[in-house]
This record gives sequence, structure tokens and C-alpha cells, in this order.
Amino acid sequence: MEGNMMKASIYVFLTAVLFLSAGMKGDNTTSPEKYVIQSRLAGSWYSADKNTLQAEIKKYFDNVKQTKELKDVIALILPHAGYRYSGQTAAYGTKQIEGKNFSRIIVIGPSHRARMNNCISVPSATHYSTPLGEIPLDTQFISELNKNPFAKSIPLADVLEHSVQIELPLLQCAVKNFKLVPIVVGELDKETSQKIAQVLLSLMDNETLVIASSDFTHFGENYGYLPFRSDINDNIEKLDMGALEQIKKLDSAAFKTYIDKTGDTICGRNSISLLLDMLPPKTGVELLKYDTSGAITSDFSNSVSYLSIAFCGRWNLARKASDTPKDDAMLSMEDKKELLKLARESLVYYMKNGKKATPEELGIKLTPAMKKQMGAFVTLHKNGELRGCIGEIVPRRALYEAVMDHAVNSALNDYRFPPVKLLEIPQLEFEISALTPPKAVDSYKDIIIGKNGMTLTKNGRSAVFLPQVATEQGWGLDETLSHLAAKAGLPPDAWKDGAKFTVFEAVVFSEHDFSSGDRK
Repeated sequence: MEGNMMKASIYVFLTAVLFLSAGMKGDNTTSPEKYVIQSRLAGSWYSADKNTLQAEIKKYFDNVKQTKELKDVIALILPHAGYRYSGQTAAYGTKQIEGKNFSRIIVIGPSHRARMNNCISVPSATHYSTPLGEIPLDTQFISELNKNPFAKSIPLADVLEHSVQIELPLLQCAVKNFKLVPIVVGELDKETSQKIAQVLLSLMDNETLVIASSDFTHFGENYGYLPFRSDINDNIEKLDMGALEQIKKLDSAAFKTYIDKTGDTICGRNSISLLLDMLPPKTGVELLKYDTSGAITSDFSNSVSYLSIAFCGRWNLARKASDTPKDDAMLSMEDKKELLKLARESLVYYMKNGKKATPEELGIKLTPAMKKQMGAFVTLHKNGELRGCIGEIVPRRALYEAVMDHAVNSALNDYRFPPVKLLEIPQLEFEISALTPPKAVDSYKDIIIGKNGMTLTKNGRSAVFLPQVATEQGWGLDETLSHLAAKAGLPPDAWKDGAKFTVFEAVVFSEHDFSSGDRK
């Protein structure tokens, strides 16, 4: 379906690259100047005339036969063929968001042209343009995204790739005043996909819509996929509905296993997998429309499948720096300084006297916030490396008491390290994590990297990670849970079946927060 369209647009790509190269910087920084990526699809994949294109899309919207209007749509899977083939199917999805308020739309499309491995491409431009007008890019969001090593700007993907650009006129007719984040994905392994998902969630808000652009089964000699020779229409539909069932599980691993098992030629499998890694566990999934090019042209010798799928719910967003637990508001800056001083002086006193001190002996005046019952961990670092970490999760006593005890325990009783010596204390940096009460979760999928601390319990063994551990190590969810299982003395994959989890949040503060110089 794409061959003639591609030939018609090669010269557009070359022109666009020259246009962009005149203004783009060589790195991933965002330029304050205006640079526009012009549509390479106008006149081939859809009409180049504004009025004709608007009328075409209005007709698609008017032809949508919806049984119900969905609430809280947060994501869509839409096809990306020329509008002659998949425009009506895509309209079933975009019709559901017509008139809704989305300040940002992220469109994730697969790369059909550029070879990309474990990375995404995000353009350095400021606008995309279609016959319906210009769409501003969310350059602030993109700038933050580009700070990650997996984010690149690849002109071949940003300019030539149709899977993102084909969605734009439909979105322009459905939603007003949104900013666009166009993302082209390459082949992604599970760990990279999860890392990208967590970064996107950390930058998003609840006015963000995410679209995964994908066609489904590509059947026929043109696509090198002929798994059956009879009952082609029915067998193609069985393949597509089988993929849909895996998507409904919201499990990217199950979706990938299905593709590996069947060989199903779903071009946007990585776009869909990334979306599945982002979605909350209890998201609703609704098939809105199913069609095939074979049915449209009455020729199944070569056929591409199109699905429009809606996802309803609310994003589980990773905590931003300004979005801390409510308990943080109870701990003033002075409280935090005094608790850190209390931790350090408690250890020094114990090492010198062989017994615990009282706050009064250390010259610490307790505040109501410091007396609040909370769980707490004390973490010690030396030259940037972990030197000890012990604490308690369940709130059983006053925060200051937990801090005093675990300052000593972390230094002397963490079996992973030799006991701290008195002369070593000036080289240590103290960090305190004041914890919210733990809550059981139904599944490990409820854990949000960057926000939740977590416990794993299985076969009488357990282990805990504070919220900052995974972020500091650069781990995705699977890798975090594998390390957590190993910490519990279990096989690395023990978390996948039969394990129980709790989550908690933490107010984390350290001596480093209050001093930029070295501690003498």
C-alpha cells in the first residue's frame, strides 16, 4: 500500500532534510528559533487541500457508529496507512477524544525507514505542519526527554517516517490547542522500553494523551508473510484478535511472546509494547473498530489490518521533584537539618561512650513533626559509595527514635560491610528516608519506579528497596525486581510468580542537600 506513496515523497524528504539542516543544531538541545517540519504526506497519503482534507475527515467522523462515549480516555492505538485505507478506522479512535481537553499529545510511531536499536528519535524542530496548519511541539518536554541516553534526533526518522505524521490531521480536527511530542521508536528490548516508559511518565501530567501508531497483520507475498492459504479473511482476523487479547492483558511480555510465537507482522509492536509498559494495571481496553485493506479492496492476496483501540483510566505518574508525600510538608527544612544532626551525633556518642544518647544530651530540641510515628531508614555513603543502610518500614515509634537507632545500626550492623570506625565518621554522608505507611498491592505492575519504595516477600524471605534505589541505579521495573529478589536470597526471577509486594513513599533528605562542600 505504501510503495507508490513512498516514491511520490522521496524528493519531499530530501528537501525537508535540507530545510531542517539550515536551522538545526547538531545536538539534542532545543533552539528558541522556529523550525517547521512540513508534511511529506499531503497530496499522497491524504489531500493537500485544506478544505478537501477537512471535509474528508468530517465525513469519517460523521460515519462513526459509536454505541457509547468512553470516559477518561488516556491512550489510543491507531492505524497509520493512507486515509483511503485506514482513515475511517482511525476516526473511530479520534472521535472519542473530540472536544476533550488535552494539553499534550504524545504520538509514538515505529520506524519503517531508519534502523534504530534501543533508542527513540525526537525531532529538534519547534513545529509540525499539515494542510490544516502548524502544530507546536512541546519543546520543554522534549528538552527534558533528550537528557536521556536513549533519546536521539535522527532526521531520516523525524522527517520521512509516516507513522507519526499520518495521525496529525485527525488530531487537529478532534482536539484544539495541544502541544505535540512526536516519538519514533526503533527495536526496543524490555528493559529499555520500561526505562523509556518511566521517563515519559515522570514528565507527563493527567492532561496528556498517548497514541501508539500501528497497523496490525501484514499478509501476503508483498510482506513475506503467508502462514495460511485458505480462509484467509477469517485467519487474518483470528491473528489480529489474538494480538488484541494480549493487549487487553496490559502485559508487554505476553504481547511480545504472542508475536514471537505466531510471527504476526505487526509493524508497531514496539510502539504498542512501550504504551503497555506505561499503562496502569486496571486500565480499561475497548476495541472501537476493526477493518482490513483486503475487505476495503476486495483483494486479500495482500492485506493489512487496522484496529482502533481506546484505553480508559488515569495515569499512574511517577513523582516529580515538587510532588512529594504529604508528610514532607510536616518536616520543615530546620526539622530535616536537626534530624541529620541527630543521626550523626547519635553515632558519634555511641562510638565514644558505648551507649545510646538522649536528644537532650545531644542538644537537639524535638519538634512535633520529629515526634510523629513514622518508619525510617538511615543510609550512609562514603566517597559516593554505599557504606550502610538499615531501617524499619512499619511506623512503630517516633521518627526521631528510629533515626537515632538506625544511625548506629547502619554503621555497625549492616552485614554487607565491616563496622564503621570512629575516625571514619567524618568521611560519611548521612541520608534519612522518612517513610509513609506501607500498603499491599495486587501486582508488581502497581509499583511505580521513581515514586514507590517496595518490599518483596516469598517463601519466608523478604527484601526492601527504598524509592531512590532504582532511579539511582538506572533500573527499569523488571531489573529492579530481579535485584530485589536476589537481595532476598531468591532466584532473580522469583518475583514473577507467587511473590507479595507492598509499596511506600519516602521523604528523602541528606547532608548533601544542605552543604555543597566536602564535610571536614
